[in-house]
Amino acid sequence: MATGQDVLRCDLCEIEPVQLYCDFCQVSLCKGCVGEHILDDPLKHKVVQIHQRKSTPIYPKCSSHENRACKIQCNECDHLVCSQCVSSEQHRGHTFNNLLEIFESKKEEIQKDFEELEETLSPAYDSSTREIENEIDGLDVKYEKLTTSVTEHGDEWHSEVDRVVNELKKEIDVMKRRHLELLKELLSQTKHLQSLVQQARSDALQFLDSNEVSSVVEYQSKNKELSKLPTSVEVSVPKFNPPKIDCAQLATLFGKLVPTKQEHGHTMKSLEPTSSSLVKHFLDEPKLITAIDTGYEKLHSVSCLSGEEILVGGSSKIIKCFNMKSSLLKTITPKSGSIPNGITVSLDGDLIYCDWKTRTVNKVKNGQTEVVIRLWGWIPGNLCVSSSGDLLVIMFSVDYKQSKLVRYSGSTEKQTIRYEENGKPLLSGNKERKYICENRNLNICVTDCAAQAVVVVNLDGKLRFRYTSHLFTTKASPFKPFGITTDSQSHILTSDSNNHCIHILDQNGQFLRYIDNCNLNKPRGLFVDNNDNLFVAELQSGKVKAIRYLS
Repeated sequence: MATGQDVLRCDLCEIEPVQLYCDFCQVSLCKGCVGEHILDDPLKHKVVQIHQRKSTPIYPKCSSHENRACKIQCNECDHLVCSQCVSSEQHRGHTFNNLLEIFESKKEEIQKDFEELEETLSPAYDSSTREIENEIDGLDVKYEKLTTSVTEHGDEWHSEVDRVVNELKKEIDVMKRRHLELLKELLSQTKHLQSLVQQARSDALQFLDSNEVSSVVEYQSKNKELSKLPTSVEVSVPKFNPPKIDCAQLATLFGKLVPTKQEHGHTMKSLEPTSSSLVKHFLDEPKLITAIDTGYEKLHSVSCLSGEEILVGGSSKIIKCFNMKSSLLKTITPKSGSIPNGITVSLDGDLIYCDWKTRTVNKVKNGQTEVVIRLWGWIPGNLCVSSSGDLLVIMFSVDYKQSKLVRYSGSTEKQTIRYEENGKPLLSGNKERKYICENRNLNICVTDCAAQAVVVVNLDGKLRFRYTSHLFTTKASPFKPFGITTDSQSHILTSDSNNHCIHILDQNGQFLRYIDNCNLNKPRGLFVDNNDNLFVAELQSGKVKAIRYLS
């Protein structure tokens, strides 16, 4: 058995200590055996000090020319060749790359991958795994406290409340099992991804130790697909908040479990509304109420007046108003004759729209158009009306390289939101249409299609989060958000035109579910009315679809 004190012996004589190494033959040698080893042809060997072993790249042999090494890559043939092949008729006029340079470049890439795997990805997956395991370990304690709370309150009641208590306990058990199953599923997926990281780390080490040029050149990095870490999860146990006892209304007044989170996919999501006392739940399957053919070749925007009047704007200079029965009620034509950038409705029920040509924001009241805001050096892109009646306007610089969000009270500028705290631009600068809305918690939500993100800031303009699609659900095409709106539960809804669906998030940016039925076709503008009906403007069909998705 070898020990830490053993001396490495020569591969030829197996007696003398190793002092030298043949890089070409990968043989350890003592000084006395070097002559014998290179006796056949000294040019076929490269003997170096033992600590310099594996310093010489091992090139593949040329299949066409015996005893020639391939040290060149033909760009046209994508083939490894020797110096004699270069001058052959087969490669006449071709361009070539030095294989050693490619080899060294790949080595540097592998080294960077290994360092990222070692220093960032592997520790991050370790941390995620520990978090989920800790949640599972603490799940019993959290639910035991909830059960105790229900039981203690039940003891204050007479025997007739026993049935209600037992029903609630059953509901708690079901929720606990659902949470436990969810966490275990997430843990399993995280461990699977963790194993892929470890395998990638092992593969990178193997490539780093290899001098086989052909295999190293074929190395493909997996770091990019492994760089998205699982969403951090924290189980939030429902609250139990009992009212005063009233036996006449026993089942109602005893109290019910109010979910603080809802599971969908692989994460727990907040369902608490911020400004509505009525908690609504998602329908098992969203339902199409109606589809209105607007006649536009391309439809961009939708909004609602009081009642059932629906305003739409698209690839036409005319803004149209329909009712729910698809009847055209009226049309409005901007004075400049340009296509409006965005449309919204004031708290008084007046149409407000952006005109990129005149660089104005205009209001239509009693059939008369008046300029509310006139911009200099900036172009209005889209807008919405806040709960206080302020106008929130997305605008672009004239060269479309910069974007910003401005709040107006009437025509007075009150607030400009342009940069993050670190000085980085909050929104990308480009011609891609951006949509905007305000949530019930006064957060401002903007879609940045070019950045493939939904950007949400608070009332002070501080960045709260960016949503860039759901981690554990893969759609066919990259996430491209356009329209955005919110509902009575403070859910954020954004259209994903590339994938023909709607993403629904909670107010903290956590994914809840998709609306991907109703035969949606490139959804763009969105609007939710006071009854939580969702109106979807389809870009190519020119239709507005009304969808019910909440109970």
